[in-house]
Amino acid sequence: METIYWIGFSQSIFAAVLIGSKKENSAADKILTAWLSLLGIEFFTCALDYRIFGDPLLSSSFLLINPAFYLYVKSLILKDFRLKYSQLLHLAPFIVFETIAYWLNKPFSLANFFESGISHWYNYLFSAVTMVSWFHYNTASSFLIFRHRNKLMDDFSNIENHKKITWLYFIVIFYNLYCLTIVITSLLTFILRLDFLIPHIINYSALLLLVYILAYYGLHQKTISLWFEKEVRGMPGIRSLQIPENRRSLIRQELEKHFIQEKPYLNPDLNMTLLADQLNIPKHQLTDVLNADMGANFFLYVNGFRVEAVKKLLSDPRNRYSIEAIGYECGFSSKSSFFTVFKKLTGLTPLEYKNSLSAKGES
Repeated sequence: METIYWIGFSQSIFAAVLIGSKKENSAADKILTAWLSLLGIEFFTCALDYRIFGDPLLSSSFLLINPAFYLYVKSLILKDFRLKYSQLLHLAPFIVFETIAYWLNKPFSLANFFESGISHWYNYLFSAVTMVSWFHYNTASSFLIFRHRNKLMDDFSNIENHKKITWLYFIVIFYNLYCLTIVITSLLTFILRLDFLIPHIINYSALLLLVYILAYYGLHQKTISLWFEKEVRGMPGIRSLQIPENRRSLIRQELEKHFIQEKPYLNPDLNMTLLADQLNIPKHQLTDVLNADMGANFFLYVNGFRVEAVKKLLSDPRNRYSIEAIGYECGFSSKSSFFTVFKKLTGLTPLEYKNSLSAKGES
């Protein structure tokens, strides 16, 4: 058990140093550095507890992970995010319960969970606060990630890897499974009267794995800095009352005319801000018309034109480009995004589509 603590301590501090020394050290990197450092301290204090008291005291790791993950997600995707001293209040429950644990000088264990005495209220209070913290921060983090995904599709025509935060979905799933495993293991330990160190071993083994995951992805992650606009935008199939119908019709005409004549989709860096500048139309109005009137977000609308351009070149017998080259020529920024989008919109890979054209020609 003690070995896990010391490995966790060394790996957390090492990861914090790596993240903190990134060339472009953003607010998100600073939060992740602080988070990993605090996890290192958590491992270190547990190792000392094990040496001094023979048992680990209260583990407040959940009360640390919950707000830290929320602040990290928020700092990654919100353009106006700033580090403030007031945000340290998110760590108040963690600090309070760590302090109380040393004041009571008694391990938090299922074996004494229902015992009466001074620690009786403490056991219940800690469990209740942990559950509230988990539900609140987990819900808020999941909402931010979900909204980020929708915002990407409304703002970008090509989504580079550093803009994707799919790995944070994995963290959410991993963390929920981690919490569920701890609860089930604790209950089984209590019911079957097993070794009460088992939940601690699982807890800190999973925590060590989390350190490795955060370090790996944190090193490669850049700040996305999306601006979540406050305007209420229409959902597909719902007409917004903010824009008059004649104005909506004019925007649709201008949009379609621009894409047919100017072919802006051939630019792999095309985004909603750039398109709004080209048309001299407010970005939120373009987004609203696309979503409510045309039933598509910006990503699908632009890539629909790209896919049609690819199909046209693939069906041209004079074309001598490779399939990958055609994708780049038509505005896709990478082979993987080209193949993924083409398959999504046509049901076929580019090669399958090309072969189907050859089969039709032979027949």
